[in-house]
Amino acid sequence: MILSPAFSGKRFAVLGLARSGMAAAETLIRSGAQVTAWDREEASRAALAGRADIADPAVIELSGFDGVVVSPGVPLNSHPVAANARAAGVPIIGDIELFAQARADLPSHRVAGITGTNGKSTTTALLHHILECAGIPTMMGGNIGLPVLAEAPLAAGGVYVLELSSYQIDLTHSLDCDVAGLMNITPDHLDRYAGFAGYAASKGRLFAMQGASHFAAFGCADDATTAICKAEAARRLAGMAVCLEPDSYAAMQADWFSLQGPHNLQNAAMAIALAEALGVTEQQWRPALKSFRGLAHRMERLCTANGVLFINDSKATNPASTAPALAAFPPDPGPRIHWILGGLPKGDDLGECASYLDNVAAAYTIGEAGQRFAELLEQAVPVQRCEMLAEAVNRALAAARPGDVVLFSPACASFDQFRDYEARGDCFRQLVSVLVGGSCAADIERGRSAA
Repeated sequence: MILSPAFSGKRFAVLGLARSGMAAAETLIRSGAQVTAWDREEASRAALAGRADIADPAVIELSGFDGVVVSPGVPLNSHPVAANARAAGVPIIGDIELFAQARADLPSHRVAGITGTNGKSTTTALLHHILECAGIPTMMGGNIGLPVLAEAPLAAGGVYVLELSSYQIDLTHSLDCDVAGLMNITPDHLDRYAGFAGYAASKGRLFAMQGASHFAAFGCADDATTAICKAEAARRLAGMAVCLEPDSYAAMQADWFSLQGPHNLQNAAMAIALAEALGVTEQQWRPALKSFRGLAHRMERLCTANGVLFINDSKATNPASTAPALAAFPPDPGPRIHWILGGLPKGDDLGECASYLDNVAAAYTIGEAGQRFAELLEQAVPVQRCEMLAEAVNRALAAARPGDVVLFSPACASFDQFRDYEARGDCFRQLVSVLVGGSCAADIERGRSAA
């Protein structure tokens, strides 16, 4: 666990005691801070009983506190803790800001920060893999589901690779990344911001916190990302803010088993740019890209059975994230994707997915969005309304032929039927294993063990 004397003797309130919140509370307590903590779940509160004061920061008097640490899921635009903290003049921060404040007490290291609407998890994992293969001490954390404060500090010369959501950036004020990357910006989470401009500005803050001599790379495939790149190039030293050129790596992509499709070409280009800025050579990153296995639930190749490929892309929680998955399997010679989609919708249309419907042989809609998505798709592709995931997998399995792809890429949040996208992806994986069986089940089990 990361500890720091910077917190000793100070007072912090912590709201939300899931993974990152509990790690923040533990770091503060073990660093000598006085902590007041709260969570809706009694079991989470009980875990800190006797070591922290148990009270809700949204209602208690906060004068005299040095900070209110909130989990990224707390909506600052509507939650009463925000008004209470402002009235007391107390900063609202997150676990990433605590890490930033603790950096001075860690062995010499560097930090890579990666953000963007889509692609940031894969890029984070890929950069971490490249660094590991190059023999550089490294760990990954942040939005990828691993609280950075819960990990042991790296040895001198190490690199912390952080996936950062806009929510985490909102709660961070002093993180100066040695290298940072912005994948893209497309509409998402607009219920938390004053329109798309507010969301884009949140992403841009990661780069505003960087010093002028530190490196940043940008996807530059959309106007918002390009605008941030231009602004950063104007204030930095020459060559410290660059636009990616993914096509320059296209000839190599055939060798990257887990990095197929145009979206993964950009992910790879970003990871390469950041790795090279950290001193990794082409001789080191080339073999690393070939050996990368990918992330669970993100274009995860489960198995091939009877010539049908099964892909778990449960992490695709919006249409912009699903569109690259559809683009990854063009007609050969005809449409070959059996697309399972639906869940809790984030909008009223299919967004960028509409551009790739020629790749879809049939769609199987589930969940709360099922009826609406079926109505949108029926004019373009055959649709089967399934409601539940098990029914969709059964129907797709019955219809798919050799050369086809059964793609579970929901384009929706999971919360109508599942706890989170991970539980949803685990369910799909289990259904495929049971329904297909044989060597496919064995392949899935080997893949899980390797992960």
